[in-house]
Amino acid sequence: MFNTTAWNRLRYDLYAPVYDMVAERAFRRARRTALGQVHWRPGMRVLLVGAGTGLDLPWLPRDIELHATDLSPVMMRRLERRAETLGRDVAVEVMDAEALDFPDGQFDVVVMHLILAVMPDPARGLAEARRVLVEDGQLCVMDKFQADERPAGLGRRALNLVTSAIATDITRQARPLLEGAGFMIEADRPVMMGALFRALLARKAMPET
Repeated sequence: MFNTTAWNRLRYDLYAPVYDMVAERAFRRARRTALGQVHWRPGMRVLLVGAGTGLDLPWLPRDIELHATDLSPVMMRRLERRAETLGRDVAVEVMDAEALDFPDGQFDVVVMHLILAVMPDPARGLAEARRVLVEDGQLCVMDKFQADERPAGLGRRALNLVTSAIATDITRQARPLLEGAGFMIEADRPVMMGALFRALLARKAMPET
């Protein structure tokens, strides 16, 4: 299986020099839409998980405390340069999204853009996002997803053997993933290529008493 943490670190280090040419313009509107669903307040502590080269930075409020993580050291260096150009203060750390080195309840918002479809274990990544969120914290997701109403067919699963190795998993379903990880979905909007790419806003579901 090619979709491993080590392989993802290597391939995104290799993709970094051309990543912006591919992803900046293509996902600009989708990023803005996704981040526009968040209920922002001054002073919020915000974590970008799988932040890449920092393409979300221009669309984030300036009156927040901003942290960014990614597996790829090359991507993180590019994010630091982008933050400097934009005059943004960002705490940057190379980190595995499936094992975040932050205490419980540290962040008001976790942003996961174009990462759930590439990480080896998205359920584990979502569990970590939930852990580091405050009790009423918000999760902002933008990614490509298989329709929630039906699982991927045989042909799609076969094609996924290739796509997951070089780019992305095409069989993952948003609502089963998020709800299974203990989130309540508040907003779910198609943002690109019909309903293939979706922007979702979710909050931690509190246990029933």
